Amino acid sequence: MSTESVTTPSAEGIAASARAVAKEGRGLPPVQDWNPPFCGDLDMRIARDGTWFYQGTPITRPALVRLFSTILRRDGDDYFLVTPVEKVGITVDDAPFVAVDVEAEGAGQDQNLRFETNVGDHVTAGPDHPIRVERDPETGEPAPYVLVRANLEALIDRKSFYRLVEIGDRQDGWFGLWSGGAFFRIIPEDELP
Repeated sequence: MSTESVTTPSAEGIAASARAVAKEGRGLPPVQDWNPPFCGDLDMRIARDGTWFYQGTPITRPALVRLFSTILRRDGDDYFLVTPVEKVGITVDDAPFVAVDVEAEGAGQDQNLRFETNVGDHVTAGPDHPIRVERDPETGEPAPYVLVRANLEALIDRKSFYRLVEIGDRQDGWFGLWSGGAFFRIIPEDELP
């Protein structure tokens, strides 16, 4: 019989590991390069509105949410918090981030759309950060997303999406958006109201 103790993953332990990594360098940690052992699932959830919960309670400290967001990774359809020594599964209801603001610079094919997320990331849409729109099959309601970093998207909030629709353009039978020299399709022109 083994006498090794098995530790249960905790938000406090993951946060301590993430803080240690954050002190080592600037920018986002290279979570895609780390391959620690899977330590189990953590009772942590990111709601569709971007609220992070731990054991059913909202995490109200923005700095802690930002810290966790820097060690978030998506493998396939699963989400994990990853440090050099541990990997724990978490639940994400939709996208892990929410794009809460957008600024448009330029116009037409020279336009750049710069998004800000609820965790303080900034990203300019383009070939490396595409915009995509899913439509609810029953209601037809659009759900727009922008890729923030490796396999991690932000749901574009309603007010930002309405602002984007106001500056949309038509191209090859589609209504969409230009950014970073790329055209992102939103809806076929023949389905416009």
